[in-house]
Amino acid sequence: MDKLPKIALPTVFLIILAVIVISKSTIVIGSGEAGVLYRTLSDGVVTDKPPLGEGFHFVAPWNKVFVYEVRRQEIFEKMKVLSSNGLDIQLDASAWYMPEYDQLGNLHQKIGENYLQRILLPTIRSAARSVVGRYTPEQLYSSKRDAIQQEIYEETKKIVENQYIVLDEILVRDVTLPPTIKDAIERKLKQEQESLEYEFRLVTADKEAQRQIIEAQGKADANRILSASLTDKILQDKGIEATLKLSESPNAKIVVVGSGDNGLPIILGNN
Repeated sequence: MDKLPKIALPTVFLIILAVIVISKSTIVIGSGEAGVLYRTLSDGVVTDKPPLGEGFHFVAPWNKVFVYEVRRQEIFEKMKVLSSNGLDIQLDASAWYMPEYDQLGNLHQKIGENYLQRILLPTIRSAARSVVGRYTPEQLYSSKRDAIQQEIYEETKKIVENQYIVLDEILVRDVTLPPTIKDAIERKLKQEQESLEYEFRLVTADKEAQRQIIEAQGKADANRILSASLTDKILQDKGIEATLKLSESPNAKIVVVGSGDNGLPIILGNN
């Protein structure tokens, strides 16, 4: 009985130690995550093997695992930039990005967990300033939003694609101009729209006038041709033809052919 405590204490100690070691030697990688293994007693960050995927893993207690989210993520950014004529423009943009999965070890070793602040955001800001500086406020407000969005994306991608970051898209959410500039642009656009509408009405009226002239000319030409073709002989023949048809009526009448003016028939009396 006296020896039992001496045996029990080391056993309890070993059990506790085993629990600690096991708890320190296991890690669970969640959905949409991956782990970068750091070997403390070896070469440090593991870059020559794929990262640890989702699920349960055993890791030596003296090693570390750095967990990264590898799903597509979105970052919003509000930026103050200058237009081509030096006016302050507020640009609201967002970026869709993710770390390059197979290069997660290199990303951790060369840039670190805060790669968003170190690489992506500064690059987006720099590209936005460069691109917006090529355009006037009017272009930014009206017709060039899609163009600057694409240019910012292309300039940013050139830099980050070699930094183990996958950039899917950059979206320009809003372009805010100084109120006075915005009002002036809106007035100008309204005037241009009214001018275009007035020009359209003039063109429409001119086309309608041309149509009427052409139609009247056609009628005049037709009447002239008809008048030229109606000789006295034709008129006499038509008159005789019409008179003879009238003579076929059951009403009693006398038709004298050739006794009227110009040789036309005369219809005498009925009853």
